[in-house]
Amino acid sequence: MDVELNEVGRQQAASLAERLSRVPEISAIYSSDLKRALETAETIVATCGKFEVIKDPDLRERHLGDVQGLLFREAAKVCPQAYRAFSSRRTDQVIPGGGESLDQLYHRATSSLQRICQKHTGKRVVVVTHGGVIRALYRRACSRRFRGSILNTSVNIIQISGDDVWTIKAWGDIDHLNQTGHSMSGFGVSKTPSVVSPVLT
Repeated sequence: MDVELNEVGRQQAASLAERLSRVPEISAIYSSDLKRALETAETIVATCGKFEVIKDPDLRERHLGDVQGLLFREAAKVCPQAYRAFSSRRTDQVIPGGGESLDQLYHRATSSLQRICQKHTGKRVVVVTHGGVIRALYRRACSRRFRGSILNTSVNIIQISGDDVWTIKAWGDIDHLNQTGHSMSGFGVSKTPSVVSPVLT
């Protein structure tokens, strides 16, 4: 859903922006076009300067179909078929109501990052996106699903070589939040996106 950042999310975005302002040689900033990601990216740009945010709808969070916007505990009662599809362990299970399967999300997310790689070979790029997309990128890099939490405004660094080898260099780094006291739990507390910073070689 296209919700805005809350005040905690704005504080987290500002802490992230301050951190990224010290990262050398960022060549571009890409973002999901959903409001919470875009505001985070715009906060980064305002602090780092010299960039415009490049919006990419393929960096959006997974579409959950009929369970979109429902609380997890109520989804089973309100939309039992969609809830079963959402809860399925099958990666090809589509969610009724226009929702995506995990495989569809994986293809969309990894294709987007590969397109970005082709445009910025040998460069450092910041990508502001969402937990579902980041899980898909992890799956591409590690050939397995990520089981933990994706923390708000966490920094995840993926190096992508010219021969399309994906290597995780850092994962779930929230030092910028720990130093400012804006650290909060992942999903459901603040709808702040996370950052993937691919180093494209």
